[in-house]
Amino acid sequence: MKAMILAAGLGTRLKPLTDHCPKALLQAGPYTLLEFAIRKLKAAGFNELIINVHHHAPMIISYLKKNLNFGCEISISDESDQLLDTGGGIQKASWFFSDGQPFLVYNADIIGGLDLSALYAMHLQQQSLATLVVRRRETNRYLLFDQKLRLSGWENLKTGEQRMARAGSTSLIQLAFSGIHVINPEIFPLIRTKGRFSIIDTYLALAGNNLITGYLDESQLWADAGKPESLKQAGEIAKLITFSDRNPA
Repeated sequence: MKAMILAAGLGTRLKPLTDHCPKALLQAGPYTLLEFAIRKLKAAGFNELIINVHHHAPMIISYLKKNLNFGCEISISDESDQLLDTGGGIQKASWFFSDGQPFLVYNADIIGGLDLSALYAMHLQQQSLATLVVRRRETNRYLLFDQKLRLSGWENLKTGEQRMARAGSTSLIQLAFSGIHVINPEIFPLIRTKGRFSIIDTYLALAGNNLITGYLDESQLWADAGKPESLKQAGEIAKLITFSDRNPA
């Protein structure tokens, strides 16, 4: 099975740690963020991976080579010339998913205990265009779902902005996106935007005429390692998650 790891971000919230190191190579407990993502995907059966790179891209490429790609087949989607955000990054890597099978996208920020195999199985069962992993947690920006967890809109509590994707949706549930999603490659011909754009904007644009669903992650182990304080928390959580093919440090 195929998956993509988003590892191109600048990591501005983690400065000065990311001044001379890509965010994906920061340490979280026993793993770098990138190693954790690779091993998490590999353990769930995803062994053909593509990783997008931009900030300190040569360091990531060298790191993968040094570690023999952690036993996976890994391709690189090079965004050194232009950082493309989540949507643009996924679109640039579309060639990798030419087998027609759904693929998983994993943000390298995320450390957690979610069962990726169960997520993928649910996506296949529901036959959604995309399945978005969400959690009940406090944030300023929420995705809005109906009672059947169909994506219906988005809102920013800080600015008051709200965007509805499905007309007539009522009794909506606020859930926070967790940076993990499964996508059917049928999405690519539907994307009209080019260059740099957010995949969330794409989901909102397509949700009115396509089934885009949420997958509620209620696992106790979870952290977004995008900020210094949460990186430390991610490290503590990572210590509790082991992979059978990793030699102890």
